[in-house]
Amino acid sequence: MSLTDVAIPQPGDPRAGELRGVLGVPDGEGPFVPLVVLHEAFGVDDAMRDHLERLTRLGYMVLMPDLYSRGGARRCLVATFRALRRGTGAAFDDIESARAMLRARADTTEHVGVVGFCMGGGFALLLAGRGGFGAASVNYGMLPADLDDALDGACPIVGSYGARDRSLRGAAPRLDAALAARGIEHDVVEYPDAGHAFLNERPSGPALLRVMMRPVMGPGRRPVEAEDAWQRIDAFFRRTLA
Repeated sequence: MSLTDVAIPQPGDPRAGELRGVLGVPDGEGPFVPLVVLHEAFGVDDAMRDHLERLTRLGYMVLMPDLYSRGGARRCLVATFRALRRGTGAAFDDIESARAMLRARADTTEHVGVVGFCMGGGFALLLAGRGGFGAASVNYGMLPADLDDALDGACPIVGSYGARDRSLRGAAPRLDAALAARGIEHDVVEYPDAGHAFLNERPSGPALLRVMMRPVMGPGRRPVEAEDAWQRIDAFFRRTLA
């Protein structure tokens, strides 16, 4: 397998800047199930590349668009979170460009999945109800204010949360109940001893910020829970995207 930094083709004004990303190509000839992978608030760092490598080794063709490409993390962070809250903006255009790039390849299958972590999990949840994706993996992603509207017509969703993440208290049962009420295929689990970002194999973000986040979000790797979550995600995608 290989991870390669790439430029993602996009429509519109080229003066807006180049959209960059990381492409993971599995060994073999394919065709491969394609996944758009959406990074957490700290951007495309080593923790996110770990996730790309894992998914690629599992046999998925993965592409992570850098949502901060066209202005840097400091400038784009606010705009990206604003897009997440409003449900519209440049970040959604960038995600669609990544999906289109995967669909255009001759070595991918028809249905594209989306995987998101933290901020990216919030995007994945919104995108699940907009068409275009065959299944979504939402990992400790915030719920939209209009959850009912966002889930109307949603694709199958696998969700993983940590009960020690006080910033998302009650998110997992709310999501599970809303999906069940709509008859949407889903698998939502809240791990009692896990906090935020428990899937990350290494710390992410500034050290001082991690210390400040610990009382509220309880971040930190939980190997047992992480392995269970990855197995659930893989099994869910193999069932829904095959």
